[in-house]
Amino acid sequence: MRATAPPILEIPSAVATHPLARMVAVVALLFIFLLGVNGLGDALKSLGGGMIDSFFTATRNPFMGLMVGILATTLVQSSSVTTSLIVGLVAAPENPLPIANAVPMIMGANIGTTVTNTVVSIAHMGRKQEFYRAFSVATCHDFFNYMAVAILLPLEMATGYLQRSATAISSLLTGLGGMEYDSPIKGALKAALQPIKGAIQAVVDSERLQAIILILVSAGLIYLALMLLVQVMRRAMRSRVEVIVSRGLHKAPAIGIFLGILVTAMVQSSSITTSLLVPLAGAGIITLSQAFPITIGANIGTTVTALLAALAVTGPNARWGITIALVHLLFNMSATLLIYPTERIRRIPLTAARRLAAVAVRSRKWAFLYVVILFYGLPALFAVLNRLIG
Repeated sequence: MRATAPPILEIPSAVATHPLARMVAVVALLFIFLLGVNGLGDALKSLGGGMIDSFFTATRNPFMGLMVGILATTLVQSSSVTTSLIVGLVAAPENPLPIANAVPMIMGANIGTTVTNTVVSIAHMGRKQEFYRAFSVATCHDFFNYMAVAILLPLEMATGYLQRSATAISSLLTGLGGMEYDSPIKGALKAALQPIKGAIQAVVDSERLQAIILILVSAGLIYLALMLLVQVMRRAMRSRVEVIVSRGLHKAPAIGIFLGILVTAMVQSSSITTSLLVPLAGAGIITLSQAFPITIGANIGTTVTALLAALAVTGPNARWGITIALVHLLFNMSATLLIYPTERIRRIPLTAARRLAAVAVRSRKWAFLYVVILFYGLPALFAVLNRLIG
């Protein structure tokens, strides 16, 4: 057990290594994860519209929604947690978060998730060349996602391309003519949620306070289940992931993208995939050009979590949970198709990452300032400005 990890988030090694125990753990953790998403929707239904109207109003500004997505993801260190919560908000039985508000939040979550591998790269700061290689591989992910938002957010604001496309696809998946999506595990989730609700009701009399506590409990279940699920999959797949990645490094870029998707879907965390590339780059085993397609594939692979979360939502707005999960998938696929195939465009995030790494090597304080300003300072500044202007 690593001393740096909180004991509550540690999975016994026997669980991760024994096939049957691992399978049971994965199924149980997925159920807890879906239970949290389902509980979030029920809590929002009980809470009513008054308390969350101010939040929804604030996120009508797409740039504010973007900043909320960035800040939320950097705080919890997981885009999977953020996107799962967004799925629950969008699919809430009453007063759902409008899809138009949620799209920029999804984009922001994509940016926020890159903070993990950027922080990992700072560990290489002691050796200049090693730090240069590691930091450039880490920050190319940042620049790619910012570039994707710079292209697709204005396009979405002008045309609603992502929302329209995802809505059309979700109509095919959930049935035409307004047919309600019925989750195959709906009954089990409702039954499991009842004891939690009963315990909260036994302690608290106020319905509004009960709803707030259920929101906190549901968010905690989502976070805990995902963190433990990542631990189980990481311990089980660590050696295999390293073999898969190393074999794909010298293959065609399309193979690298596919491997990024596959590995991230297996371990349920793009941060693990991209953070694995950082020390490999620092050691000089891989180049920035080799790491880049795997990073892009990780962006697409991480959308699996939101699609899983959409399975848990029920009720008249369940379709919108699937829709926003599809927005996440379409956003990352569109960014890949727009940026990667053309060499001149593809060079932009790579060149920016190299130049920033060169600056960070000369004066290491810029590496820290970059992380603080880009992932925390900028979202906080937008929040303050939005409040002052509003």
